[in-house]
Amino acid sequence: MKKNTLLTGSRVRTMTLTAIFAALAYAVTLVIHFPVGFLTLDLKDAVIAIGSMILGPVAALTTTALAALLEFLTIGDTGLYGLIMDVLSSLAFALPAALIYTQKKTLMGAILALSSAVITMTATMMVANLLVTPHFMGVTVGQVADMIPATFLPFNFLKALLNAGAVLLLYKPLSRALRHFGRDKNGASSHKSDPKRSLILAAVAVAIIVLALLLLFFVMDAGVDFGK
Repeated sequence: MKKNTLLTGSRVRTMTLTAIFAALAYAVTLVIHFPVGFLTLDLKDAVIAIGSMILGPVAALTTTALAALLEFLTIGDTGLYGLIMDVLSSLAFALPAALIYTQKKTLMGAILALSSAVITMTATMMVANLLVTPHFMGVTVGQVADMIPATFLPFNFLKALLNAGAVLLLYKPLSRALRHFGRDKNGASSHKSDPKRSLILAAVAVAIIVLALLLLFFVMDAGVDFGK
């Protein structure tokens, strides 16, 4: 009986945290986004990835679906096309990060997880643009392919890099804040953190974020729009 109660409590906590991270991802999309030509950059993938790394791979699926649906039903202006691309982008980033990090919850595990997330998301969106974009945007596959080197490839890589930097910066503080929910199994590791290493990691994360933003602003001529 006690075991069943504990299992039920764990499921409730997981469902609650999944809903919280989905709401946070949606809120991030509402509060801040960066227009890059006809594309839009935001940080919701970082929020989804953090939740997935804490809660496990299944959360990557549910949080992605909830956040994308909320955006589609409220502020989405690209219809089904936007929904499909949002789901593919977020899932391609969060799922590999969760799969790797939940098996190896170390600094090297986090670096490997986020590196895989950046590569997987970039590659997935290249394929998605070739297969999905022509059907919704009234262009040919050849026209989309011509835009990959100068537009789709750098945009998606820098978007993934920016989100990876945000995960590095925010994961530890968020995981500590949520530790009382009892997610030690899939959450942050229980060893004592090294303040010096934490500071170095934060500095590296900030450097990645700044680099990605500089490249977006000066290479791809991005603008900033707080709230649409």
